[in-house]
Formats: sequence, structure tokens, C-alpha cells
Amino acid sequence: MTTLALASTGCSLIQGPGMSPKHALHPSAKEETEIEIRWLAETPNVGAVPDDAILRVVGPTMTCTGTLIADDLVLTAHHCLVERGAHGEFEKKLVAPSTLNVEIGGDYFAWTEVGVRHIVAPPCGEGGGSGDIAVLVLQRKLVGMEKMTPRLEAPPKLGEEAVSMGFGRCALSGDAIRRKTREGGPIRAMQPETISLDAAICPGDSGGPVFAKGTREVIGVVSLSAMDHDERTRGASVMARIDAYRSVFSNAHAIADGASPQELPPLECNTGATTIARPRGSAQKP
Repeated sequence: MTTLALASTGCSLIQGPGMSPKHALHPSAKEETEIEIRWLAETPNVGAVPDDAILRVVGPTMTCTGTLIADDLVLTAHHCLVERGAHGEFEKKLVAPSTLNVEIGGDYFAWTEVGVRHIVAPPCGEGGGSGDIAVLVLQRKLVGMEKMTPRLEAPPKLGEEAVSMGFGRCALSGDAIRRKTREGGPIRAMQPETISLDAAICPGDSGGPVFAKGTREVIGVVSLSAMDHDERTRGASVMARIDAYRSVFSNAHAIADGASPQELPPLECNTGATTIARPRGSAQKP
């Protein structure tokens, strides 16, 4: 039977066979308010996916992937940011923002990292699927970095080709953890808050962007997938739609601009949520 799994990576998997732990360079005091990044490379082609917008989110219990959508906002998965119970179950309580770091750089070693000052997430989605999105408000701005655009006004379309990127690593992967583009396919089913497609996903890809092929438009985040040990295997996958939670983005922008979370309207789960269809098995997180 096919099993869908959450695509986050537990702490025990952060260091793979033959790999050294990652060590990030910390910003200097001069970079206390913002980090300015100046690129020597050529400007990417219009429509090309900006690889450096894809970041690694490291927490106390798991590692995931995130996407820079503004100078100080990172889109990721809700289930990557919650506490775990005694038996590894996902709880509703969010981890403290101070326990999170966002690593920048897509090769085997991060070249810098940034802390998190606030987590914006709906009161659902900690188990994957509906509501499994969150936005991190960073402690510093990443000025000059490439960003990807959330497509909030136009919903995904059946048959639309979608692919993802992430820092996941499958057991049979021949190298260490680094950013990779994942093979996707056409959207074959839609729910009010999720989309389903066949995609090649590995543990650690959770929270990574699902984008319309050939564009910079993010339409969802990686949430659940049927995974084996081979990163080339395309399995049934469920991605959380971001257009269903526009209020998460508006609240995150307001907090980044200086608003107090207490001043903002509380986030709610959409009443139109439906049960995730799980082909031939139960759902698990990558």
C-alpha cells in the first residue's frame, strides 16, 4: 500500500553518511538591521526560477525548506514549526521563534543564517494537508536576494504543470544535503485547500515551493508525499494551497512592518476544508 508522508527531516537525519554538520557564518554587527547581498552573477532570465530564493529552515526537531517571498518573509510548512509529543506526534503548539534559523545558500554548506522573530500560521495544518502553510518573519532583511512571488489571486488549475524545490535527501541519494529541483507533473486533483499531483519528494522537502512550471509563481508548499528511498521516484503527493490563506500573508506583512500581532485579526481555518484523499494508504509527512 502506498503511504503518504510528511517531508520534513528529523534531527537525526540532518547529518547524512559521510557528511560533516553544517556550520553557518554569522552576520557581523554592521549587518544587525539588514543583510545586503550583492550578486556578481548575471541577472537570471525572465521566468527562470530564482534558486537562491529557496532556503533551509532548521528547527529543534526537524529541518525543512522555505521560500523567500519578501526581504524578511519566508514561506514554509506549518507542520515544520510545531512541537512534537512524547511519541513524535505533531502538536498544535508552535515552537519558539528563537529556536529557528534560516540558512542561506544552496550548496552543501550554508554561507550565512538569519534568525526568526515571529511565526504566522493558521490554527490548523500541523498534521499536514489543509492549512499546512506558515510565514516566518525574519530578524533581518535580506536585501538584494532573489525572491519568488506567491500567486494568491489566481487559484491553481487542473492539469497545470507544477514542480517543486527543496533540501530533502532520500536514503539512496548519492550526495549530501543541498538544494535540488524535484520532478513534478500536472495537477490531477484539487480540494479547497490542497492540490494533488505525482512528484519526486524526499524527507526535508516539506515547506518547499510548489510553483507553476516555467514561472516564478508559487501556488503551494510541499506537505505530504508517498516516498520510497529513491529521489527519482514520483509518488502521490498533497501540496497545501496558499491562495486559501491570504490572511496569513497579510498578517505577516503587517508584522514585518511593525504591527503587533495582538493588533491584527486572528487567523482562522477555512470552513470549506475537506478531508484529504489518500490514495491506497494513510498520509505521512516528508
